[in-house]
Amino acid sequence: MSPTKKSTAKKSSKSFSAEERAAMKERAKELKAESAKADGESALLEKIGEMKGKDKAMAKRLHAIVKANAPDLTPKTWYGMPAYADQDGRVVLFFKSAAKFKSRYATLGFGDEAKLDDGVMWPTDFALKDITDAEEAKIARLVKKAVR
Repeated sequence: MSPTKKSTAKKSSKSFSAEERAAMKERAKELKAESAKADGESALLEKIGEMKGKDKAMAKRLHAIVKANAPDLTPKTWYGMPAYADQDGRVVLFFKSAAKFKSRYATLGFGDEAKLDDGVMWPTDFALKDITDAEEAKIARLVKKAVR
């Protein structure tokens, strides 16, 4: 590197204050997180689109419930299933379709990061055959509790 280029690089890095450089780093983090969320949501919606029947209907409804009640969670796929992660990328909850695993019911599951603790024993997976208004209300409460 020529001396001229080196001095120019030094000069331009000194043109921003420490606060400005910190703000730019924060903005870069924000943009990366926004991009990851958008990419994750696209992948999640693609997986939902591949589902059929009740699985597809429940996954769509669950997606709307999570977005409304835990907007800070990042949509993503996890083992090919729709999932929602915290800011550190850890799965808080997921949907497992019945058809994918040839099961008689789909599953709404919660990961270790979900704050559902209730004494020394509590449920982390729920069987789903349909999501009616009553189930939607229960799921919304669980999602809110999981991220509190």
